[in-house]
Amino acid sequence: MKSNKITLDVNEMPTKWYNILADLPEPLAAPLHPATKKPVVPEDLMQIFPLELIKQEMSPERYIEIPDEVLDIYSLNRPTPLIRAYRLEKFLDTPAKIYFKYEGTNSSGSHKLNTSVAQAYYNKKAGIKKLVTETGAGQWGSALSMACRHFGMECQVFMVKVSYEQKPYRKSLMQLFGAEVVASPSLVTESGRNVLKEDPNSPGSLGIAISEAVEIAAQRDDTNYALGSVLNHVLLHQTIIGEEAKLQLEKVGDYPDIVIACAGGGSNFGGISHSFLKDKFSGLKKNLEVIAVEPASCPSLTKGQFAYDFGDMSGFTPLMKMYTLGHKYVPPKIHAGGLRYHGMSPIVSHLYNLGLIEAEAYNQVEVFDAARTFAQTEGILPAPESSHAIKSAIENALKCKESGEKKTILFNLSGHGFLDLGAYDAYLKNTLDEYELPEEHINEYLGQLPEVNV
Repeated sequence: MKSNKITLDVNEMPTKWYNILADLPEPLAAPLHPATKKPVVPEDLMQIFPLELIKQEMSPERYIEIPDEVLDIYSLNRPTPLIRAYRLEKFLDTPAKIYFKYEGTNSSGSHKLNTSVAQAYYNKKAGIKKLVTETGAGQWGSALSMACRHFGMECQVFMVKVSYEQKPYRKSLMQLFGAEVVASPSLVTESGRNVLKEDPNSPGSLGIAISEAVEIAAQRDDTNYALGSVLNHVLLHQTIIGEEAKLQLEKVGDYPDIVIACAGGGSNFGGISHSFLKDKFSGLKKNLEVIAVEPASCPSLTKGQFAYDFGDMSGFTPLMKMYTLGHKYVPPKIHAGGLRYHGMSPIVSHLYNLGLIEAEAYNQVEVFDAARTFAQTEGILPAPESSHAIKSAIENALKCKESGEKKTILFNLSGHGFLDLGAYDAYLKNTLDEYELPEEHINEYLGQLPEVNV
């Protein structure tokens, strides 16, 4: 019997994060101060971030050492398995080889622990006692609550209200680890109160929740803000995924022709893809295809505008050059809550603008169809977010079936779906709504982008 798992010993786990900023063909556009519209300097960020993370955000170094304390916690769950999806290949009758990196094996159930541990560590070293954050579907909030518990810190999480209601057990998991969980928009902050004044029934959004978290973090010297995606240092921490996957594929003498991941803010996409994009930049793998997959209801890459915009609804964050639907956009109540974000990571946006990666968008019913196929063949229930990558992997495998090409497909299974059974229940009852963002709504929100003369 042949094994479908390709594993690494804990002693083979990478000890450095890969920083794609060092190898970009063109430099990333600088973030701008929200008030002055001038390039951000480290001092501008020190009210909510520790100095070490600010350095990583702007670092020109190609590799950054992972601290021993972080590696020690990583080793509880890492290295994670790389799995050959033989049964899915057989079901699809495709000549393609399909591999997936499974990030749902840790206690939080997703890739988010890779950066939450690092962020909690650097904040603890800086003397910070409390971290405040937002969360969509709850994967990031769960991961940060666990990381804060590891380092003896307080944690407060503003959870997007629609997910707070759809996924009650995510809230329970965060509370189990000592976090305070608040449905956003809330009455706790001025940002939340302003939203509720305009729309008492607002379902919330990541942009709103970010505003609330940043507002709270700025009020106390011993409190900082932590972000689960979008920023450069977050994507940096996630590259442990791609670095491991490369080593695992080397063990079986393989290399991907196509790398796929879902994309909401960009962290798990960057985590799996950056280490392989390095080879594309160098010319070693010129024909490598890299695909970011997003929901049709929140298509920042496929329908957004590449422009400077705020990362939050209230305009507290620096202005970042990214693909955006407008910071005022509130996505519909889809079940892939982790992908309900108006903008995309500046790094991922930059790569897409340069034509170095591709993007696809799918509706949620077809994504859940793909999730069911995957669960029935591979025996793992995927998170709705991760299922976007599965949908793309299936589509690309079927293209290989038509063409006869024996391509190697790698996708990131960023988390399991065992706390998303309410969403699967709605799918089985045929009560999932389809929503594709109409052009008139896109134009309305893009018309509210801040004016920037750069």
